[in-house]
Amino acid sequence: MASYRIKQAAELLGVSDDTVRRWAETGRLSATTEGSRQVVEGAELARVAIELAETGERPEPGPVVSASARNRFVGLVTRVLRDAVMAQVDIQAGPHRFVSLMSREAADELELEPGVLAVASVKSTNVVVELPGRP
Repeated sequence: MASYRIKQAAELLGVSDDTVRRWAETGRLSATTEGSRQVVEGAELARVAIELAETGERPEPGPVVSASARNRFVGLVTRVLRDAVMAQVDIQAGPHRFVSLMSREAADELELEPGVLAVASVKSTNVVVELPGRP
């Protein structure tokens, strides 16, 4: 079974090292000692991660202040097609139509519906170049 040092566990849970140590001291999270370091077993870490997600206790990330994608298009969601697993989301940003495929869960969490303001953030390692027909 994989085990994680306190710092790694804190990063994976989205909390501080001190919080993980405090949880270990109070019994909320079970930690053991390997050599001179405290570690958390992977299964125990997964249990706490699920608990945090279910209770909503995990801190929400702040607004995006920087991103690696340079092509960002502000537009409106025009269509959302959902099935049991996936969703197709169409965004109209000026003259450009963007289609995103994502999990249904992601579309539901974002509450995507026609009329919602959204940003299509495009990053691609492959760009296809085509030549238009000549008259």
